[in-house]
Amino acid sequence: MRQLHIITDDENGFMQERKQLQEEVSSRTINSVVVNNAEKQTQTIITASSLGDKEFKRDYKLKYAYATGSMYKGISSKEMVVKMGKVRMLGFFGTGGLEIPQIEESIQYIQNELGDEHAYGMNLLFNPIDSKKEEKAVDLFLKYHVRTIEASAYMAITPPLVRYRASGLERNGNGSISIANRVIAKVSRPEVAEAFLSPASERIVEKLMQENKITKEQARMLRDIPMADDICVEADSGGHTDGGVAYALMPAIIKLRNEMMEKYQYSKKVRVGAAGGIGTPEAAAAAFILGADFILTGSINQCTVEAGTSDEVKNMLQEINIQDTEYAPAGDMFEIGAKVQVLKKGVFFPARANKLYDLYRQYNSLDEIDEKSKKMIQEKYFKRTFDEIYKEVKLYYPPEEIEKAERNPKQKMAFIFRWYFGYSTHLALSGSPGHEVDYQIQCGPALGAFNQWVKGTPMEHWKNRYVDEIGVMLMEKTANLLNERFQTLTQID
Repeated sequence: MRQLHIITDDENGFMQERKQLQEEVSSRTINSVVVNNAEKQTQTIITASSLGDKEFKRDYKLKYAYATGSMYKGISSKEMVVKMGKVRMLGFFGTGGLEIPQIEESIQYIQNELGDEHAYGMNLLFNPIDSKKEEKAVDLFLKYHVRTIEASAYMAITPPLVRYRASGLERNGNGSISIANRVIAKVSRPEVAEAFLSPASERIVEKLMQENKITKEQARMLRDIPMADDICVEADSGGHTDGGVAYALMPAIIKLRNEMMEKYQYSKKVRVGAAGGIGTPEAAAAAFILGADFILTGSINQCTVEAGTSDEVKNMLQEINIQDTEYAPAGDMFEIGAKVQVLKKGVFFPARANKLYDLYRQYNSLDEIDEKSKKMIQEKYFKRTFDEIYKEVKLYYPPEEIEKAERNPKQKMAFIFRWYFGYSTHLALSGSPGHEVDYQIQCGPALGAFNQWVKGTPMEHWKNRYVDEIGVMLMEKTANLLNERFQTLTQID
């Protein structure tokens, strides 16, 4: 039978003292944790130069894990690349739409200014219409020993890209492979990322060997390395875009990277960076929290002193907000319906470009289009006749492509409509007065966010925006923001 225990006064006093002691111990423990956390925060404070992957910064001789992406027609100019290199950041020159002599002159300028101790890169743009342009660009890069390229707009790996990767490969004494030519691939789809995370295809490698463009030893080494050293995940950006969401893309591509590393047992980690929509410290901080090894900006650099576009364009861009962009067909991939993000505030280009694409999809030839639409296009959009434009088109398309157009009325219509995209780009770059409504200005909402961030400061006006100062400021403010967020998240009630 259970006995009833009566608590005496002495026992009651003892229990109260014990409870008080336990509370004091608990309080000291909590205070100790808070102090330790504070000490850890002080010891592990985030700085602008500590953000990102250490190996990435070491490989490219960088102080900051920050790059400026290429913008076509040299908008990301040679001056911009040099400015970035001198503060130990990585800038890419925009080769798209430029002729080989223009690219060559820019390489010479950049190499003369930066030497071997500073980083720089050149853009290699996928060209589904004229692959010879890609081949000539690779020839030039190899001639001048350009060691870093940004491969952009690729939908599949091409022979020129593989040839660039193969050149300079060497087998070290311990069996490892030394890679001379680095590739940073901008991707917005997992299947394209997978292609760059894989070794070069045997079909392309065999073809290049048969053409004596690579050696047998280079072919063997290509089997043991990925096509890219680094992947830059491009979310909803200015210019070519799939309208991806960074919060979905980054985890998916990082997971894919890990799986491909496991599958091929690469000796060196392929880094994953983030681009698209980065124009404020909050956006950059989100990218690093998502796991980015580096960040790459684009749109915000188009509205700087160094950007190779007209003052008229910069005046327009400094006024935009985040809602002032829209999607339009990509001129270089018009037939397949690829999209670019462009400025819509104050211009008619997006509406007119989308109208042209709708007509292309609806009809098989210019003759099938109703007379009212044809008159509107020639008088308001093009300001010249279809025949006049076709004479121009025949001068810069390869003869074999013109032969196809002569046999296929729909292809001829595509070439004539494509002319408008080059025309609208030229108007913007030259700042042609009276033609502002037809300016094609590729831009994303990141610039609108940046404009709001710097409102009320000297950087509100583009003439006070220098690409190197923007980069350093963005990284420093991002580090400060992450420190603040970390302290907030680790507070104990």
